[in-house]
Amino acid sequence: MLCSGGVLLALFNPLPAGAQTVPEPQLRAAYLVNFLKYVEWPGGGATATICLYGRDSLSTHLAPYEGRNVQGRELRVRRIFQFDQLADCQELYVAETDDERQAAVIRAAARLPVLTVGETAGFVQQGGALALLRQDNRIVFDINMTVVTRAGLRVSPQMLRLARDVSGGVR
Repeated sequence: MLCSGGVLLALFNPLPAGAQTVPEPQLRAAYLVNFLKYVEWPGGGATATICLYGRDSLSTHLAPYEGRNVQGRELRVRRIFQFDQLADCQELYVAETDDERQAAVIRAAARLPVLTVGETAGFVQQGGALALLRQDNRIVFDINMTVVTRAGLRVSPQMLRLARDVSGGVR
């Protein structure tokens, strides 16, 4: 169980008021949904799709969000197994997988307007956009602005200020 207090969760507001602890996968799911509120994608679209690649630990926690309106777009969640399925994703969560598969999915998403989010410490150094990490019994995130910019995405200054580390850009 992780504490859900602090400035980050107050801004992202993933939990009901008064909630003190939630299981880590539920908290990660809430972060993924809330990242959609603080990132702009090129073009429009009626949907915002979170794609899951690798070990599935979040789909049951993301299911309650499916169909909700996030920044004027309907939220969808789906698992992907092949890289040609990336084109329909706005956000790609890369769950625990071996380094070779992780590097391959990062390369496949590199030229697409996809926010890649991983859960390993080296994810942003390998070319991922965002690493969602556990530190001192809480969830923190790092951002690689070079990757975000290359993907054609814009991150809110509020989100940048809340990141533990921002590489390749200014907070």
